[in-house]
Amino acid sequence: MRLSLTVPLARLACSLAFLIQPALAAGGRGAALPANPALPTVWLIGDSTVRNGQDDGQGKGEAGQWGWGHTLADFFDPAKANLVNRAAGGTSSRSFYAGNWPGVLALVKPGDFVIMQFGHNDNNGVFTGAGGYRASLNGTGDETQTAPNRSGASETVHTFGWYLKQYVAQTRAKGATPIICSLIPRKIWQPDGRIMRHNDNYFDYAGYAAEVAKTEKTGFIDLNEIIARRYDELGHDAVVELFPKVTPDEHTHTNLAVAILNARAVVAGLKAIKDNPVVAFLSAKSTDIAPADLSQPAPAVKISPAPAGTPAAK
Repeated sequence: MRLSLTVPLARLACSLAFLIQPALAAGGRGAALPANPALPTVWLIGDSTVRNGQDDGQGKGEAGQWGWGHTLADFFDPAKANLVNRAAGGTSSRSFYAGNWPGVLALVKPGDFVIMQFGHNDNNGVFTGAGGYRASLNGTGDETQTAPNRSGASETVHTFGWYLKQYVAQTRAKGATPIICSLIPRKIWQPDGRIMRHNDNYFDYAGYAAEVAKTEKTGFIDLNEIIARRYDELGHDAVVELFPKVTPDEHTHTNLAVAILNARAVVAGLKAIKDNPVVAFLSAKSTDIAPADLSQPAPAVKISPAPAGTPAAK
């Protein structure tokens, strides 16, 4: 994989430092509407790993929770396109579709783009417990099940892939272009010390996303694999430092440095999509980022098995 975001660990902080200050500035990043309606708009939809900005209110600055949608703004030229982050923390493919998507879709116009990333909150098909109201069925088929929604009323629930297909179809019906991303990987290790892609406890949402992108013929950015390779190369000890210390086992949300790294991965993925018009909207800060190429062998990995007591794949 040839990615310019792959740099030695000793230079990681330096390579990202020049972007930290722009990313910390709020600007129009949190705006719910396009700054210039005459321009095309790139809409971002997803969960907190896309949405989080302004440290998510934790007061921890760069060490708090930051999403790649916030930092992606540095790589887009506002004179060429609007970038509007409408992702929402805590949402799944199902709950966003029911609660947030209608308001976004109403604003999408011909020539726009919708970049989507879901899977962290789809609850692995489990409809009980605190996250049961947002669970989708596993897979990409047309199966359904009746389950309670957040208010306790019965709802017909579909598969994760079915919801993605609705986003795709409804985006296209508005004359806009959908792009699917696989979910960023969690900070959970396989027994061999590599970052987990998926296992029995965390179903293959990256695979489901790839399948829908293939069947629906949409652009696809495999963030799960692009970023997992980067984490493997950095190794366990370095990756631990890329996640907030809000809770000892935080394995989903990222700090500001890795939110920037992840945004660079999104740009690399956008550049890898053939004849992708979004690339024309990128700013000069993206010029050093090469297109992602997962057809190449993964780079050498720094294997350091997870110590006892840290989350590990089962």
